[in-house]
Amino acid sequence: MDWPVINFSKDWWRICLEILLLAVAIYYALKFVRGTRGWSVVLGFLLLMAVTFIASALHLLVVKMLLERFFAFSALAILVIFQPELRRMLSELGNLPWLYTAHEQRENIEVIIQSVERLAEVKIGALIALEQAIPLHSVVESGIVVDCEATPEMLETIFFPNNAIHDGGVIIRGDRIAYAACIFPLTQRQDLNKSLGTRHRAAIGLSEETDALVVVVSEETGAVSYAHKGQFTRGVTHEELRAFLTAELVKRRKSDSLLDWVRKLWRPRNAAAAAASVPPPTVVAAAQKADSK
Repeated sequence: MDWPVINFSKDWWRICLEILLLAVAIYYALKFVRGTRGWSVVLGFLLLMAVTFIASALHLLVVKMLLERFFAFSALAILVIFQPELRRMLSELGNLPWLYTAHEQRENIEVIIQSVERLAEVKIGALIALEQAIPLHSVVESGIVVDCEATPEMLETIFFPNNAIHDGGVIIRGDRIAYAACIFPLTQRQDLNKSLGTRHRAAIGLSEETDALVVVVSEETGAVSYAHKGQFTRGVTHEELRAFLTAELVKRRKSDSLLDWVRKLWRPRNAAAAAASVPPPTVVAAAQKADSK
């Protein structure tokens, strides 16, 4: 096989771009698969690739030939072994948070608010996690696949006490209910109020390990609470919950534009320049004293 001749002096930017794209693709692919059942298979493939390089360096021809024959069928093996992960990856590409407009995000927030109002009114316990940048793989594997549109009626049905899947948490991905009856990790904090039950401790535990936004409705009192980044806010009103979700899901993404990023980079420089142009207080006082004379 004749390899193409590469002119590094002219094609350096293409080479750098290809390396960058491959590095990003490999990183996110490994990040996506990590924590799933296919992660051990990925480790096995990586081990075989390392053995292949070692065999090639040591000129172990038989071992190299066998491994190369094995990798010739690896494309088909990947499609068969990683079929669930590949299907989930393609579905999540269409559900990336930045693909949603501010109007769609507000509609999703209103679904949560309406659901919480109905559940709190009749004192039905609920545990709702809004997935963000960190995939909830470890939690998802313990739940039941739902994959339906998120509506107040559907969430009410899931958390109804006589329902078979009411016990556990619900994971919402974008505008869809991805999983139900999920077991969230409990927090290990010892400084929490003893009155907090398992549902609230699970909300705090999930927010400590991921960037998910977790909303809780108490079954005993009907009080609404939320957890984010390990911080737990208890007994909030529906307006306070709406303001929190809007700040996290709408306003934060609107402020992440390229123009705002450039402004943030420019402001410190302007501030530093302005500070450098202002004379010290002693100089100003001396000048004022000289003028008075």
